[in-house]
Amino acid sequence: MTHFSFDIVGFDLDGTLLDTSGDLAAAVNHALALADRPALSVGQVKPMIGGGARHMLKQGLTATGGYDEAMLDRLHAALLAHYEANICVLTRPYPGVIDALDALAARGVTLGIVTNKIERFARIVLDQLDLTDRFACVLGGDTLAQSKPSPMPIHEMVRLCAQQARGDRAAFVGDSIFDIQAAQSAGLPAIACSFGFLMQPVDELGADAVIDAFDALIPTLEGLSR
Repeated sequence: MTHFSFDIVGFDLDGTLLDTSGDLAAAVNHALALADRPALSVGQVKPMIGGGARHMLKQGLTATGGYDEAMLDRLHAALLAHYEANICVLTRPYPGVIDALDALAARGVTLGIVTNKIERFARIVLDQLDLTDRFACVLGGDTLAQSKPSPMPIHEMVRLCAQQARGDRAAFVGDSIFDIQAAQSAGLPAIACSFGFLMQPVDELGADAVIDAFDALIPTLEGLSR
């Protein structure tokens, strides 16, 4: 087997492991409809994902006419309620995710998740897709005092995973500037997913490597570990 020295690999969730865009767009459009705003396409919503639900809704409201804080508070609550009730209608793992997770597990790698999604929602969707048991920890945007792009949740993921890993050498995989900045600020190599919910061209993220599909993950990690 090719040299592979990572003990821990962490992942973002939305736009990295899971294509949640259809269900998130439906939740945004539910909230927009309550304010008599036009619906947005999934393609329009994708670049708004990554900073948490409130951040996503702010951008949706800005794109359709603006907002005030009272409106944002009211519609944010409505968005969350709709999303929780319809959290896994269209959501699926990206092609190759399961095989990649299996390959990492076969190499003895401990896996973690750091997402800006509310932790409870992250756990619900992972449970519904029967993925929860693959991960040593699931950290959400509300789990700690700070979320990505802060390195705090990345450090915590490494600490938690290291309790059952063979060591603490870690890498992180994500699709947004929040992911890349958080990982690199925590001293981890960062791999960007070109197929995710990009806010800008993937080559502008400053990642240590880029993958175009999950079948490239293991070779890319092998290259970084040399």
